[in-house]
Amino acid sequence: MLGDEEDVFDSVTWESPSAPYDADHTVQPSGPGFKQSTAGTEDERGPHDPKWEGYLIVTVKDPVKELAETKDAYVSYLVSAKTNLPIFSTPTPSSRRRFQDFVFLRDHLVKDFPACVVPALPDKHRLEYLTGDRFSPEFMERRRLEYVCVACALVQHLIFDSLHRFLERISRHPTLQRSTLVRAFLESTEWHVHMHQHLAHPPGPEPTPGLIDNISDTLLNAFARVRKPDERFLDMRESVDKFEDGLVTCERLWNRVRGRTNGGGLAPGEDLTADYHDLAVAVQGLGFLESGITDPLSHFSNTLLEFSALLRHKTQTTTDPFLVHLHSLLTYSHANRAVLKLRDQKQLDFEELSDYLSGVTQERDRLSAVISGHAGSTGLGLSAYLKDKVDSLRGADDDRSRVEKMRKLDIKIKELQDAVTTAHETSDAFSDETLREQTIFQYTKEAEMKEMLGNLADGEIEFYQSAMEEWERIIPIIQRIRVDV
Repeated sequence: MLGDEEDVFDSVTWESPSAPYDADHTVQPSGPGFKQSTAGTEDERGPHDPKWEGYLIVTVKDPVKELAETKDAYVSYLVSAKTNLPIFSTPTPSSRRRFQDFVFLRDHLVKDFPACVVPALPDKHRLEYLTGDRFSPEFMERRRLEYVCVACALVQHLIFDSLHRFLERISRHPTLQRSTLVRAFLESTEWHVHMHQHLAHPPGPEPTPGLIDNISDTLLNAFARVRKPDERFLDMRESVDKFEDGLVTCERLWNRVRGRTNGGGLAPGEDLTADYHDLAVAVQGLGFLESGITDPLSHFSNTLLEFSALLRHKTQTTTDPFLVHLHSLLTYSHANRAVLKLRDQKQLDFEELSDYLSGVTQERDRLSAVISGHAGSTGLGLSAYLKDKVDSLRGADDDRSRVEKMRKLDIKIKELQDAVTTAHETSDAFSDETLREQTIFQYTKEAEMKEMLGNLADGEIEFYQSAMEEWERIIPIIQRIRVDV
């Protein structure tokens, strides 16, 4: 539904409080898909609103089987783009890429931009599930050879359509669209060289083991919960839960509709496409028995066959793409959830480090009080008393050992203070970026839902219009049957 010359976000016309994609023809540079900010002017743009510096429109088409007669055969896709982003060397970059290149791009975008919602790639096994297992005995019995070829072609069409959607989501993202990896993917003629360079010299500093990595796993673990949750992110998580529940329900119901319409593995009587085909055969058999109305019944049988073919065509061109897009939107939401979860982990790192610093500081204060002869004023209670007794039994209660231990604790406290400051800054920065990501995700989600539901409506309208034309053609033929009373 979205043409190359349309603004990919201005096409969203659903009413909402934010109304983010109002047309702004005064912003320069301009072009299809371009939206510099989420508001009309810089003064109106909030601190957590994303900013686009240009447009990037990507298409995936023309799948070609390379090395067809060898064991290394693969399918390549033509990836072309239109852009006004200054990072690109040409406004119309293009390249040929195979599926594994898309995998490399996605995996390394996730590593390079952990705070960004990077969409997932299509699952080829799931696409084959939609069209049927091409090599099962049931499939071979149920379909003739030419229909197997149609199913194979449909899988390829759904794959490159999903790859197009993957790149479209990246191109709509104001940060990912300007990454050097995306630029190389779209325009580099030496992509394999660039991949090796990216592996050898990834962007950003190499991660080094820090203090937080040396703390016991009992402090930082995957099952801990944030003690001071931010209400903003609680609301976001609740919204994501509801959105995904709705998608799962829609997917389950439409899979049921698809199965009843064109479900190859269902029991007899539960597949409308096959039932209409069988009904056509039965009506044609009646025509051979009724000599006076053989021709009208033959036409009626042909209409039933055409209607059965229309049902199958609708499944392949409307229902299956809708289900693929629906599931793709669900996996995109899962990527968004992963970013929210990672933000919680950043806050948890800060909270656990703060608690660890507090405990080390209390231990240093206790030793200081013991050395100065004011151990009873520390207020650390029975546990500190027992620890002193254990140290005494071990012969480690002399002042010299305590002073040495305090020196080590002071060094650790300084390291922990630096780590806590870094963790706090990281948590705050990640939270700010997550807020921007939620805005971007919301815009993309609205645009895709409009496109997805619009395509579904167009397909249903086309089906019913074609079906009406078929049935209207048979009415005059049926009416010409003479009935003597």
